[in-house]
Amino acid sequence: MKKLKSKLGLALALCGTITLSSAFAAPDLKTAEQTDPNPVIAPIKTDEPTSYRINQLEDIAMYYYWHGGDLKQAEEEIFKGITLKGKYDVVEAAYNEAVKLDPHDLDLKISLASTQIIQKKIPEALKTYQQILNLDPDNYNAHLLYGVYSKVNGEEKVYQTAISNLKRLDAHKTNEYLEKFSATETIIKTTLNTEVPEKLPQNNHAIVILGYALADDGTMREPLIERLKAGQAVATKYPNSKIIVTGGVPKQDNTEAKLMKEWLVSKGIAADRILTEDKSTDTVENALFATAILEKEGLKDVTLVTSASHMRRALTIFTEASNFYDKMNAKSSNRAFTNVVYLDYPSIKEAHNVTKDEMLVIYRDLMRAFGVWQYPGKQR
Repeated sequence: MKKLKSKLGLALALCGTITLSSAFAAPDLKTAEQTDPNPVIAPIKTDEPTSYRINQLEDIAMYYYWHGGDLKQAEEEIFKGITLKGKYDVVEAAYNEAVKLDPHDLDLKISLASTQIIQKKIPEALKTYQQILNLDPDNYNAHLLYGVYSKVNGEEKVYQTAISNLKRLDAHKTNEYLEKFSATETIIKTTLNTEVPEKLPQNNHAIVILGYALADDGTMREPLIERLKAGQAVATKYPNSKIIVTGGVPKQDNTEAKLMKEWLVSKGIAADRILTEDKSTDTVENALFATAILEKEGLKDVTLVTSASHMRRALTIFTEASNFYDKMNAKSSNRAFTNVVYLDYPSIKEAHNVTKDEMLVIYRDLMRAFGVWQYPGKQR
């Protein structure tokens, strides 16, 4: 029944107000990818069941999260009196409304806080997490998120209090997290390589080139081409290494991985060296899905290739994904990660400066890689 309500809510969000009977009669609902990028949004009707209205708001939130849409229409039809400046404003406004409809639902509050984090509204997110903890003092994930983002915000005492609460709830799991945090702090200090390193492994070694969103016309943009050039340099110097290209968000029937492989082949790289990971939608999924390929192919060590501004986050997430697979398979791969970057800063000195905003996205994606979903039941 919940799935049915969700489909009906999506139909309302994308197609305008419809009757219950017409929803059942519809032969097939279009997917978000097939629909108009500026969907007609149906007003949230107060004569519908509460769960129905919440589902409709969540469907709107997830549609705008992925695709954006007509902000003026959203203001006029649903969020009257709220000025919307971007798609995440719509997501936040939708979850704000959903939380009002069911203030008892902690997953809705988690989703609201996640949207505030995406928008770098750390104080607002911390307030939302605190509300969750006021209602559920033993909520482990809420303590974890509250503590981590307090640390990013420079509130060390609050972070230490959160760690004490986490140890009270589950000391073993908390110590595991502390080890991950320590490893992340080390990774953040990694030296970024603009040249191909010497003495990389000659066997069971993979070069993983991370994708970058395609242009609306389905072509590769400059950052992706520059990443490919850096990856080509590594592949040329280490001809025995396999290459994994990543990225699965479709644009005009192309994916990043598809075009990346074609580009590398056009530059003389043998097609049978290249493995495609074409299901991922972001860095966390890049890491999880590429690691599955590493495991399947028996590849051990990895050289990651991406932009300098992206590398510390990528190394953090790939390390966590590798550790997760080791734990799941009860083994110790001792996988070594090296890096080569496309320098998207004015200088390498500036590239090594880690900002608060970068720390925020590193820890945000680390939480997601741990298995803590941003939008419970909706989006990792």
